[in-house]
Amino acid sequence: MPSKLQPRLALALLTALNFVNYIDRSVLFAVQPLVKKEFNSTDANLGFLTTAFFVGYMFTAPFFGFLADRYSRKTLIILGAMVWSGATLLTAITHGFRTLLFRHTVVGIGEASFATIASPFLADLYPENQRGRVLSVFALANPAGTALGYVLGGFLGQRYGWRCPFYIAAIPGFLLALAFTFIREPERGRIDSLPETASRGTLRGLSRNGAYWAATLGMAMMTFALGGLSVWMPTFLSRARGIALGRANLYFGGITAFNGVVATLIGGWLGDRLLRRTSAAYYLVSGMGMALALPVMAVAIYKTGSLMFPAIFLGEFLLLLNTGPLNAAVINSVGAHIRSTAVAVNLFVIHALGDAFSPTLMGYISDRSSLEKAFGVAIVAIMISAAILLLGSRFAPRLMPEPTGIGD
Repeated sequence: MPSKLQPRLALALLTALNFVNYIDRSVLFAVQPLVKKEFNSTDANLGFLTTAFFVGYMFTAPFFGFLADRYSRKTLIILGAMVWSGATLLTAITHGFRTLLFRHTVVGIGEASFATIASPFLADLYPENQRGRVLSVFALANPAGTALGYVLGGFLGQRYGWRCPFYIAAIPGFLLALAFTFIREPERGRIDSLPETASRGTLRGLSRNGAYWAATLGMAMMTFALGGLSVWMPTFLSRARGIALGRANLYFGGITAFNGVVATLIGGWLGDRLLRRTSAAYYLVSGMGMALALPVMAVAIYKTGSLMFPAIFLGEFLLLLNTGPLNAAVINSVGAHIRSTAVAVNLFVIHALGDAFSPTLMGYISDRSSLEKAFGVAIVAIMISAAILLLGSRFAPRLMPEPTGIGD
């Protein structure tokens, strides 16, 4: 395969796998009222399904990171896609809440291998000052896949039962995993310009790497807010604002699809553009996005009437603006030979402090009060994220002149 085609094809296939990955995650959010009715469940139990997913996901991520820094990343990506796609098909025999809980946990384990390895794999195909845009392309699959999960779940779940959309989500994962066998494994660190210092190149040094921890903790609070809002927003629109569930999924899914593509790409482009002027660009773009989102999301949640949907649209746009820059900040903060392990630790932290428990916490508050009050914890998390990123921008590594690599 020509060297210039290799990075683009790898990016296309990994983005497509990520897209399918997020469809599978979010289908459940669209059919939660149907699952609740069949299993006679509480909101807290429904939120715990997402918690179970992330328990499997985040506790196995460090193991996959360890393997990926030592063995073939391509093989682990393919195996992970096969596992999560196969587990998705287990929905066909899911007729009890415990079985559904088990299925969701296995999917989390399969997806952990992919999420831990994909961005370090891409980092060895593109230089530091292109990674904001590259990882934005990869990450736009997160909200776009989530949006399609809402739409598929809302449309097919209402007509053919809540299990049907899971079947649709499983098949593309198998096909894309097979296609990835044609991708060549890139050499680790070949096009990095930043040196592997003690804080950047060793696991011991990672604990005092300010750039890494500023990006990771800021991302954790962003993940807390986005994770909880994504799980409960369609239910909120249906229950608290009187919008039919299918229409709520369609509206929110459409907003997320647009923002997932446009805001994510703009954020990556803006981060790379500003990187020419300041090494703190990724942190500043992300921090300002979170700060501006704070009052807008408050309006979206607590104001009714004509301002609600425009505020939801703008608030989500500002939150998703930071996706590419934050991922690039994490990748650039560490050296190539510990990058998969560092990403695995990042995934563990952002989910342990973020969306592993925010849906359950919001469900718990909702059972005892209301979803409006439950969403208050997301507002607090957005505020904390903005503060961490803006204050932590001083730790950003200084980039060297642009290297010439296979991603040029």
